[in-house]
Amino acid sequence: MILQQYYLSCLAHASYLLGDEGTGTAVVVDPQRDVEHYVEDAERLGLEIAHVMLTHFHADFVAGHLELRKRVGARIHLGARADADYDFNPLHDADVLQMGNMRLRILETPGHTPEGVCIVVDDLEANAEHPYGVLTGDTLFIGDVGRPDLMASVGISAEELAGMLYDSLHNKLLQLPDGTLVYPAHGAGSMCGKNMSKERVSTIGEQRRFNYALQPMSKEQFIELVTADQPEAPAYFSYDALLNRRERPTLDETLEKVLQPLALEQVLRMYNAGAQMLDVRDPSEYAAAHLLGSTNIGLGGQFASWSGTLLDPTRPIVIVADPGREEEAAVRLGRVGFDHVSGYLEGGMQALEERPDLLRHTERITAQALAERLNGAEPPHVLDVRSETEWDDKRIIGSILIPLNQLQKRVEEVPRNSNFVIHCAGGYRSMIAASILEQNGFTNYSDLLGGYSAWDLLDEGAARR
Repeated sequence: MILQQYYLSCLAHASYLLGDEGTGTAVVVDPQRDVEHYVEDAERLGLEIAHVMLTHFHADFVAGHLELRKRVGARIHLGARADADYDFNPLHDADVLQMGNMRLRILETPGHTPEGVCIVVDDLEANAEHPYGVLTGDTLFIGDVGRPDLMASVGISAEELAGMLYDSLHNKLLQLPDGTLVYPAHGAGSMCGKNMSKERVSTIGEQRRFNYALQPMSKEQFIELVTADQPEAPAYFSYDALLNRRERPTLDETLEKVLQPLALEQVLRMYNAGAQMLDVRDPSEYAAAHLLGSTNIGLGGQFASWSGTLLDPTRPIVIVADPGREEEAAVRLGRVGFDHVSGYLEGGMQALEERPDLLRHTERITAQALAERLNGAEPPHVLDVRSETEWDDKRIIGSILIPLNQLQKRVEEVPRNSNFVIHCAGGYRSMIAASILEQNGFTNYSDLLGGYSAWDLLDEGAARR
């Protein structure tokens, strides 16, 4: 039996290739949308991908089930409660799919979503009596459980789903032996839970002992616990969950249309008509020089999730990138279903050599210089765009907290008539914030180089909590 995990750090997403060498048959579970690596690995291992399974309709990315159907003819499998536009094989509780010495057993585990399933994996050659592992999707994470509050838009309350989740965990997953390996669909950094570990595999026994949500408690206590303090879900979650139910163009079909070079004058006309100009370069490059009106979300960070959170899915996107990185940007946008890319600025920033009037730059300040200014006669305001949890942990005294995902709708809370310094943890989110503020007419700000990490290195204990 073969079980291979693929981890996409940008989306904190884990997917799986399972195969049986004897029959040469493979299954891919919860694939990302760009599927070539599954196909290449299957061919290398002498396997044919015959099946693709989704543990549920993911909200934080667009899955690659339609891509694998088109690419290799894989049969799509969804939980029996799923409602989709395309043909699929419904997975019921206790259903079995066996390929040689590999056996997959289905557990219907509603809770994170109504149609959720987990997949128990048996390696019959190694141990026919005890399961090898379980692919838990978003039902059980390492250190957490799936959030139950994402279905309110379709009329299912968080409390109702949390009750289902309690039953799924206690009546299904926790009935498995302690040695069963746990392979979740997400890890730390995902917004599908609130306390996920950086570890990518665990066991049922470890989770029984250390997962806060699996400790002894009543169903009522569990519902109260898992519905409280969930992070705000990005707006694109409902958009992606709907796309995963629909028949839609594949990523390859989309890329053929969107990877079009555009002259500067075309880009400006599109911008004036409402297009979004997305600069995907490093924050330091953006700070040095950028196109007026562009939004900076660098490829070096959690690009896809921040793009999904901050960009408008109804408006065209024009990519501004270092030459050669345009396709990477389009692929990563496609991972969250943002297929409405109209093209990219041909030549990147070199296209602006004859148009200095369209260039802007972002002032930056060191942590030492900020400390001196804060102790001066006219100290600047400090705008912190980290999360509330980060701010509660430690912060610059007197700073204003507006998390980045709330900045656009709370922009009037930012001081317009005095100078201020923006910061996040390391500089990635603060440069995104700076680009948003520039679009809203702000000019009186600087970005803190290195973010709070740089500030924390200063021997300025009196200036921080």
